[in-house]
This record gives sequence, C-alpha cells and structure tokens, in this order.
Amino acid sequence: MTLSRRSPTALALGALAAGLALGAVAAATDAPAARAADRLAEALGALWVAAIRMTLVPLVVSLLVTSVVGVADARAVGRLGARAVGWFLALLTVFALLAATAGPPLMEGLAIDPAAAAAVRAADADRAAAGAAPELPTLRGFVVGLVPTNPVRAAADAAMLPLIVFVVLFAAAVTRLPATARAPVVALATAVRDAMLVLVRWVLAVTPIGVFALAADMGAQLGVGAAGAVGYYVLVLCGLVAVMVALCYPIAAAFGRTSVATFARAAAPAQMVAVSTRSSLASLPALVDGARRHLGDRPAIGGFVLPLAVSTFKLNTPIADLVGPLFLAHLYGVELGMAQIATMTVVCVAMSFSNPGIPSGGLFVVTAPVMLSVGLPLDGIGLLIAADAIPDVFNTVVNVTGDMTVATVLAPDAPLAEAAPADDARMTGRTDRPAV
Repeated sequence: MTLSRRSPTALALGALAAGLALGAVAAATDAPAARAADRLAEALGALWVAAIRMTLVPLVVSLLVTSVVGVADARAVGRLGARAVGWFLALLTVFALLAATAGPPLMEGLAIDPAAAAAVRAADADRAAAGAAPELPTLRGFVVGLVPTNPVRAAADAAMLPLIVFVVLFAAAVTRLPATARAPVVALATAVRDAMLVLVRWVLAVTPIGVFALAADMGAQLGVGAAGAVGYYVLVLCGLVAVMVALCYPIAAAFGRTSVATFARAAAPAQMVAVSTRSSLASLPALVDGARRHLGDRPAIGGFVLPLAVSTFKLNTPIADLVGPLFLAHLYGVELGMAQIATMTVVCVAMSFSNPGIPSGGLFVVTAPVMLSVGLPLDGIGLLIAADAIPDVFNTVVNVTGDMTVATVLAPDAPLAEAAPADDARMTGRTDRPAV
C-alpha cells in the first residue's frame, strides 16, 4: 500500500502523530503556551465532533430506509435472494458474537494509567454534561425501551437503538405500499441520503484538523502512552479480522460442498485487488471472474448474488465497529456491562447493511451510533479515523472474502449457464466444463 503525501489517509496519519506529539510535550512541560494550545485543540476537537453528531440522525435514517427497501426488493426476486440475505444476516450475527466475546478480554491487555484515564474523563465531563451517559437499564427496561413511544424524541436524544427499530419498521411498512405511494418516500430518502453523504464528505475533508485537535488533547492527558494505545488497538483489530478471514474458508468449504483449496483459488484474485485498492466495489470484477472460473459459470451468482453482496454486505462491520468502541471505552476507563455490549452488538448488526461506500463512512454511520447507544463520548472517534489506514486493508479483505463465502455456499443450487451450440463452442473455444 502506497500513500500519497496529499492523500487523506496520509494527512490524517500525520495529524495523528503531530497531535499526539504536541499533547505529550504539553503534558511533559506544562508551559503556559502548551496549556493554551491544549485548550485551543480541545475547542477545535469539540467543534469537529459536533459536526459529526449533526450528520448522524438524518444520515442513519435515510440510509436505513433506502437499504431496507432495497433488500426487500432483492428478496422479491426469488428464493436465491432470500437465501443470500439470510446468509448475510447469519454471518454478521456469528462474527458479531465472536467479536463481542473476544474483544473485551483482549482490550484488558491494554494497560492504561488509571489517573490518566480519570483525567480524560474529566476533560470530557463538560462536553457530556448536556447528555450524560445513560444508566445501565434493567432487562425489562431494555426490552421495553426498544420501541420508542416518541421517535422524534429518540432522534433528539440520540437514542440510536430505539430509533433504528422504528426506522426499520417504518421502511418495512413502506415496502408494502403501492408503487405510486412508495416511490415518493423512497425518492425523498434517497435525496436526503445523497445530500447527507455530501455533507459527510465535507466533514471528512477537515478530518486532519479534527484528528490533530483530538489527538493533541488526548496526548496531553495520556502522555506518550497514547501512541502505544493506538498501536495496540490497530494490532488487536487487524488480528481479529485476520481470524475472521480464516474462518470463512471452512465455512465456505463445509456449506458450499467444495474444498478449501477451490475456495482459496476463487477468492484470491479479489483479495489481491482489495489489498491494493481498499475497495470492495473495485473488487467486484475479480470476484465475478473468480466465481466463474472456480465455482462454474452460474449467471445468478455473478449477475446477482455477488453484486448484491458487494453493495450491501460488509462483514467487517460487526468486528471493526465493535472493537473500536470497546477500545475507546477502555481508554476512557468506562466500564461496560454485558447488557451494554449486547446493545452495541445489536446496533452493529442492524447498521451493517447501511455502511456507505466512502472512506471512513462506517465510522460515521455505524461506529458513532454504537458509541451513542451506550453513552460513550464521540471525542475518540478521530483516533479511529486516523488509525484506519492499516485496518481498512484487513476490513476490505474480510468483506470480499465474505462475499465469496456466500457465493460459494449458494453456488451448488444455482444453475449453470446454458451450453453453447457446438459450432459456437468451436468458434469461441468455450467448453461446458467449468474451470477448477
């Protein structure tokens, strides 16, 4: 992977390093100028986080409406579409449970000075005063709270899980409307989605400034330990994603009635494209070609299942967007109970189909709602965005591997393309025998 000096990733990484260095110097010297710089950085960071929060509700609502309606249309094409969506949900749920189980104990291996964590919490106290972290609800309160009595109030309070429940039910109801009534709702949601994505790109354009400010404030509180903490997070996340990639191979072989070697050959070209481009969409031609060569020439797989998977199925979401908040909770010294981790897991799976195709978009649409659902402060999200370059390579690889996994599982029941006439076969050099 090469990074241009002017690339957003390079700028964000540079801002992260500069901010942590400035914060560490401020913590070590305690000079008046350093304290003044830290206060300015805190104000800039708070402003950038406010801009992120501003986009969340309309972006999440519009993405969920368009995604649910789109998935419903995909299911309507027949049994193959329904099975594809079922496998998407099954893999997302299994991987989310694995991440929720492995993530907390792995984060316990990150040593954070309790006094430094307390200082970080104190620095965030004023910003969180207007919306303090909710108390851990009882089981009855958690279940009852899933259905909001006032969806507008849920949106205003950033109560993400009840809001998601309402929006999904609303979108499901929209799919049952006549086409003439459904079209204006979908058009409005699509227009809002597209406009919000433009706004998100504007916010992302000033990411280096926000990252620098948040990193400087974090460095001032944690000193040189902040850099080590970010490195530990990157290592844990990449390790977990690598494990999930490895798990795809036996799943595909067992349920796709093929060999691990065949699956590996089918997935390898797309994985190479994913490493070089960090784009699942750019990997689609390699996915289609790999499936055709090694799973047989099955039009339903290359023409429907794989495009659907690339556009809606993001297997990295329940891993990356759960591990990030777990890391920040540990960094801030916030204790998360089982109910809170379960809430975060549910939000991850629910938002997986709405992950937009923009750099760090999942951190806006998934990670931020996950954090808000349990009352974690959003200030640390700049660190996740800045540190996203290396994990994003692993995330894209697990996404395309998951796409090929679903294609492999569904391939045995998808018909092969009709054989070409004998004269055409001789002219084109095509044979009916699929490559293996």
